[in-house]
Formats: sequence, C-alpha cells, structure tokens
Amino acid sequence: MNAWFRKGSADPEPPTGQIPAEEGTAPADDASEPDVDTVGVAVSPVAPEQALADRQALIQLCLYAMDRARSGGVVERIEQGLAAIGVHALRPDGQRFDPTLHEAGGAVPTEDASLEGTVAETEVVGFLDHDRLLRAPIVTVYTRR
Repeated sequence: MNAWFRKGSADPEPPTGQIPAEEGTAPADDASEPDVDTVGVAVSPVAPEQALADRQALIQLCLYAMDRARSGGVVERIEQGLAAIGVHALRPDGQRFDPTLHEAGGAVPTEDASLEGTVAETEVVGFLDHDRLLRAPIVTVYTRR
C-alpha cells in the first residue's frame, strides 16, 4: 500500500498523477514531445479527412440516439449540442411543401385553398449540416378535398 494511504505517514500528500522526472535527465526538446490533452494523455495528430469522417459518424450516432430517446429533455439536449456544431433541425410546419427538401409521409384534406401544398405537421424531424441536407423531414401535407 502506498505511503499516502497510511495514517500518519511522512508524506500525507495524495498523488497528483504527474510522473516525476528522473534526476539527471534533461527535458526533451519540444519537437520530439507528443501533444498532451487536458488530462495528461499523449495524443497523436489526426488527419483532417479522418476528423471529418469521425465528425460524420458522431453526428449519425447522435441522430440515431435522438430518434430512440424517450425523454424530451434528452432529445432537446442532443439537438442543442448538434446545433452548436452547425447541425440544425428542420421542422417545416406551415411552409410550402418542397419535394427537394421534404419527404411526404401523408396528406390531410382541407377545404381551405390557401393551405393546399403546405406542410401541416412534421412527422420525423430532418437535419441540415450547414448547407448540406443530412436527412429530409417526413411531413404531412395539406391537400384540397
């Protein structure tokens, strides 16, 4: 057992997680030292292509989790996190139906001619990553009787 665990030990300070340098060794020059993250773990640089692929995989995982979340608070928090990195939810309720951006999932008959072709309700939320459509929203559209 380490001395700092023992009651009344000579060195009561708990460990800091830092590994002391050996005496007599010179510090390594900056060019040969690996980058270190905030918890002291050595990290290697990641290629931009890999970083983008990782970002896309994490976004898809978030969308998957969001679709299956049972808590409105969890859904809201995931949506806020995605929005912070440029991925925004698409809820086109009240907008004109656009087949290039929306997927029709159903129709609701209406007597009001001004509502024809308007999105009545978003069934499944869509997502836009900056200017790229990740998933089209599935919507219910008003149709004339």
